[in-house]
Amino acid sequence: MSLFGTEFCDHISIARYADGAWQAPSFEPLAPLPMHPASHVFHYASTCFEGFKAYRWRDGHGRIFRLHDHVARMRKSATSLRLPVPEADMLAGMVIDLVSHQLADIPEPPHSLYLRPTLIGTLENIGAAAAPSTEATLFVLGSPVGEYFTGGAATLKLLVDDQRERTTEQLGSTKTGGNYAAALGPTLDAKEKYGVDQVLFCPGGDVQETGAANFLLISDDEIITKPLDTSFLHGVTRDSILKLGAEMGYKVNERNFTVAELLDGVSRFEAVLSGTAACLSPVGALVYNGEEIPVLDGNPGPNAARLEKALQDIQYGLAEDTHGWLTEVSAD
Repeated sequence: MSLFGTEFCDHISIARYADGAWQAPSFEPLAPLPMHPASHVFHYASTCFEGFKAYRWRDGHGRIFRLHDHVARMRKSATSLRLPVPEADMLAGMVIDLVSHQLADIPEPPHSLYLRPTLIGTLENIGAAAAPSTEATLFVLGSPVGEYFTGGAATLKLLVDDQRERTTEQLGSTKTGGNYAAALGPTLDAKEKYGVDQVLFCPGGDVQETGAANFLLISDDEIITKPLDTSFLHGVTRDSILKLGAEMGYKVNERNFTVAELLDGVSRFEAVLSGTAACLSPVGALVYNGEEIPVLDGNPGPNAARLEKALQDIQYGLAEDTHGWLTEVSAD
């Protein structure tokens, strides 16, 4: 298996918006997109995307995990960026069509097909800095992937930054490339200076998230994480873990907490990052004010492993999906 996200299916689903309407989606061979240099996306970052997975079970059928939740979030992102909003049924159908066509190419669990619907503004106008793109292209790209961390997940080291924000408050919950670009520089600087893997952004001492993942604290009986607001991405993996955790007897505590509480809590709580690519990534140490603080004993904890297994058992077909999270797809 190639490096995560570098191998692609040989077709994409694609639809275009022009003259005030979406054209019928088509299924096309994977190829570079013809783009005018004045396209809105190049100059004013009018783009959003989603990332989620489809699995192929032993019965030969595919299962897409929480398709309709990702469709809803992408429509919300498009609205935030004032892009043409794709109809929910059209976008879901484009994803299903791609998975159906590429079903034989999906590796067996724990491998999967990573799905990347992407919406870009294509209006040819470099004078439209304060105007939305009235033309757009929507496509769904598929990438067969293995586990995000080969050889098992080592613990991560995070720099706790209580000064800078990951992004702007109005765009924090929008899944747009600009948010990742905003976090990239501080993350690379922190890697070079402190030898960390990620930055945990905590502006004003309010613990939020890293550049690409939500943050949770987990003990034997409690899960603590920031409540949803517009400052950070509303992760679907986060939501899945909270729902499963509540069913497994954990007290789910969505509340604001400070850096001081975090530093005190890691002597009793596991710390994890949640996201689609790696599911739950254990944190072994925090760096704050030049000091390295271990999280428990610095090793992956049992509670995160227990919660991750509960989620993956549903995705892999080893446990019943009582939430209606899976969309079944057969070969076309």
